[in-house]
Amino acid sequence: MFANDKSIDNLEALFKEIKKHIELQGQYIKLDLVEKLTILLSTLILILALIILGAMALYYFSFMLVYALVPVVGSIIASYAVIGAVILIAAIGIYLMRRKLIFQPMVNFLARLFLEDSHK
Repeated sequence: MFANDKSIDNLEALFKEIKKHIELQGQYIKLDLVEKLTILLSTLILILALIILGAMALYYFSFMLVYALVPVVGSIIASYAVIGAVILIAAIGIYLMRRKLIFQPMVNFLARLFLEDSHK
C-alpha cells in the first residue's frame, strides 16, 4: 500500500502532529479549568466578604434601631424584642425563598461558568 518512503514520512509527520495537537488540547483544558476555578473561588471569597460585612452592618444597625425605638415602645427590652422579631421574620422569609434567592442563582452561575464556552 505504501510503495515509497515519502508516504511513510508523511504518515509519521501526521502522527507527530496529532500527538502534538492532543498534548496542546490537554494543556488548553487544564488552563481553562484553572481559569474557571479561579473565577469560582474569587466569587466565593467576594460573597463571603460581603456576607461578613453585611452581618456586621446588620449588627450595628440593629443596635441603633433598638435605641431609636425605646421612646416609641417604652422600654429597651421591648425594643430588643421588636428588632429580634424583625430579624427572625427576615431569616424565615429567606429560608422559605431559598430556592429562588440562593440555589437557582448559584446553579445558573455554575452552569454558565462551566458549561458555556467562553472562547467562541
